[in-house]
Amino acid sequence: MIDRFRGKDFLTLMDFTREDIRDMIRVSYDLKMKLAMKEPHEFLKGKTFGALFEKPSTRTRNSFQVAAAHLGAQAIYMRPDELQLSRGESLRDTARVLDRYYDGLFIRPASGTGQKTLNLFAEYMKHPVINACSDFTHPCQGLADLLTIWEKKGRLDNLKVAWSGDPWNVCHSLMVGCSIMGMDMYMAFPEGYDPHPDILKFAKEHAAAGGSKMILTRNLAEAMDGADVVVANVFFSMAHDAEKEKRKKDFAPYQINENAVKEAKPDYVFMHCGPGYPGIEATEAIFEGPNSAYYDEAENRMHTEKAVLALFCS
Repeated sequence: MIDRFRGKDFLTLMDFTREDIRDMIRVSYDLKMKLAMKEPHEFLKGKTFGALFEKPSTRTRNSFQVAAAHLGAQAIYMRPDELQLSRGESLRDTARVLDRYYDGLFIRPASGTGQKTLNLFAEYMKHPVINACSDFTHPCQGLADLLTIWEKKGRLDNLKVAWSGDPWNVCHSLMVGCSIMGMDMYMAFPEGYDPHPDILKFAKEHAAAGGSKMILTRNLAEAMDGADVVVANVFFSMAHDAEKEKRKKDFAPYQINENAVKEAKPDYVFMHCGPGYPGIEATEAIFEGPNSAYYDEAENRMHTEKAVLALFCS
């Protein structure tokens, strides 16, 4: 494994260089091939990880727990309502105690205070803390998206990525990843919906430094024009359930459908982090069509998270 990652936290892709991300993707693919060839890769045998999920999860929780098992480690799920945190114990005490038990922690914090919670766990724990999705960013999904693009297109530069959907954590991580790796990213949003200004500033600066573009538009056709990769996302993330009906109406003109993808390249790749809602952000024909990498992308969560565990927690 690569020594420079060992013992570090994995909180956001903004903490890493292009070389770092390339190495993470390379290790992810190597581990994917080992699994396909049924080669043992229990690099973390004897390790134990804590899994703290304060929000619902299908892909992230299951992929992390399976990834740990493949590496020979054990992941123990902690229900937040069963921890003393729910009765007022300080996060500092919880973090320091868990640090004595576990070799690392992957955590999906509750909406609203998520990034602060992540940062505090990272501050108080000596072992690595891995962001399993906060309001601000979703680096595990971002890494899986980059692996999927690389597998389907054979490179991670000189590509155009089109985005439609909620400008939230998944969008933020893909913006960061594209800007660092040298891909153009065109994001189509209705008025009043834009990414976090700090993420946008970071992505625009890194894209400019690397010779790529980071473009916001209100015109879906502009984003889709000549796109190599088409990414849809839900119109209402978990933090926005109260605004579901309003967001469905506002984002309706931005649906990825058979007409919209006519503007993309014929060999475009369709991606969606899941869970998907066919008929809302994209049609059933797009989700299940020949250009779709929807399930490949979901599988790649396991391989990239396996790489993160192996690199950061070995």
